[in-house]
Amino acid sequence: MRRLMLLRHAKTETDAPSGRDQDRRLDDRGRRDAAEIGGWIGRHPPFPDFVQVSPAVRAKQTWELAWEAIKEQAPLPQVDFLPELYGADPAQMLEIIHTASATDPKRLMVVGHNPGMHELALMLTGGGDAAQRKALADNLPTSGLAVLDFATDDWHEVAFRRGRLVLFVSPKLIKQTSGD
Repeated sequence: MRRLMLLRHAKTETDAPSGRDQDRRLDDRGRRDAAEIGGWIGRHPPFPDFVQVSPAVRAKQTWELAWEAIKEQAPLPQVDFLPELYGADPAQMLEIIHTASATDPKRLMVVGHNPGMHELALMLTGGGDAAQRKALADNLPTSGLAVLDFATDDWHEVAFRRGRLVLFVSPKLIKQTSGD
């Protein structure tokens, strides 16, 4: 069994001071939401063994804030910042996920961007809880987390429509539920 955790970066400022999209930073809500989703992950193991992060400032900040909230409960995973995640489409992201075979983690987290992350989550999902699938179909919002399990022991076998959506959560959904 392999578990894939897809985390979209948190909410950002509209424009970066540099004018470059990759330099956009998290806004106040984004910082709060990244910490909140990290806290949620910290209360709901299992935790990622390996994390692939887009090098965009907002993705790095999302991971750093989430990790701050997780680290008391989990050992530090291996973290790679992969330029090819920025702007990647679902097929490119699937190829990046396949590269996890080199270190063979049981649980992989990818921190990236829409529209690719949302499209990837939808394309990987072949089953799972109907209500969760319906909620995810609408959107993968900022700080949204989609968790999929694959009935394989090889990341190379992760493929479209082969995943079972285990969980879809976001800071907004966390606030709507009691407890978590």
